[in-house]
Amino acid sequence: MSNVTILGAGTWGMGIAILLHNNGHAVTVWSAVPAEIEMLQTKHEHNNLPGVTIPAGIAVNGDLPSALAGADLVVMAVASVFTRRTAKLAAPLIPEGQVIVNVAKGIEEDTLALLSQQIEEEIPQANVAVLSGPSHAEEVSRGIPTTVVIGARDRQTAEWLQNLFMSEVFRVYTSPDILGIELGGSLKNVIALAAGIADGLGYGDNTKAALITRGMAEISRLGLAMGAKSETLYGLSGIGDLIVTCASMHSRNRRAGILMGQGRTMEEAMKEVNMVVEGVYSAKAAKALADRYQVNMPIVEEVNKVLFEGACASDAVRNLMLRDRTSESHLPWK
Repeated sequence: MSNVTILGAGTWGMGIAILLHNNGHAVTVWSAVPAEIEMLQTKHEHNNLPGVTIPAGIAVNGDLPSALAGADLVVMAVASVFTRRTAKLAAPLIPEGQVIVNVAKGIEEDTLALLSQQIEEEIPQANVAVLSGPSHAEEVSRGIPTTVVIGARDRQTAEWLQNLFMSEVFRVYTSPDILGIELGGSLKNVIALAAGIADGLGYGDNTKAALITRGMAEISRLGLAMGAKSETLYGLSGIGDLIVTCASMHSRNRRAGILMGQGRTMEEAMKEVNMVVEGVYSAKAAKALADRYQVNMPIVEEVNKVLFEGACASDAVRNLMLRDRTSESHLPWK
């Protein structure tokens, strides 16, 4: 049994908490929101996980020093926009060599830093790993079979985390490609916004398949240019997560996109979804990375226009369809 502290009591943090509790570990969840703490302590439920009972054995704490005391593992599960701030708060309390696994997804807009990079910058004494893949909290919290990948700097850490998280309903693979894992998990949210917009416009399965496939091509081009491995991008944290996020109504990014396709503004869509829509915060960063590495990402460009320039959603799709004719691959002709 390990002592695990989870920073963040959102749906994913609580899904991980239930998983690790069921695996026999002692779990403490920290939240900075008093109302959230009261709800979890008194009602043993989460508003965004209807029908899921939070086990009484999971401790919920609003005091960061006591929550972190004696932790064998720290799980960073706050929304991406709060990752750096939370890491900075926790830094003085983190001992040398502490394993921290980040389970959120996103890219910092100002610095273009991935979440693990932000944690390493704020907590240089930590051993930072990542967990990602097609893993909606709504399903993990109910014990529905799920498969993910853990990325770490060394095999020993990866395999220790693999053993800690793995169960009969939660299969875990390992990988040294932290960069590829995080890029796939972050960029797929932007493509899922596009897929949702197409759904909101009333388009069909053909359109969805095209956006997933060509979106994966964009993610792959940027990932390879930045040094990620193709095996990772076409694995669980890349194509796997892209498929589930573009297709599932559990996806807040797809739901926000649907609302924008139906005519809502970005702000209206985010308010109605009532959870952090990570793709909105990653879209500008994805475009900036594409510019930095001189990578063509037309879907990302059109999503940015809809989000931040007031472009019409149907015009964005038309722009994608009427781009210059080209070939799908660089295969030679005979």
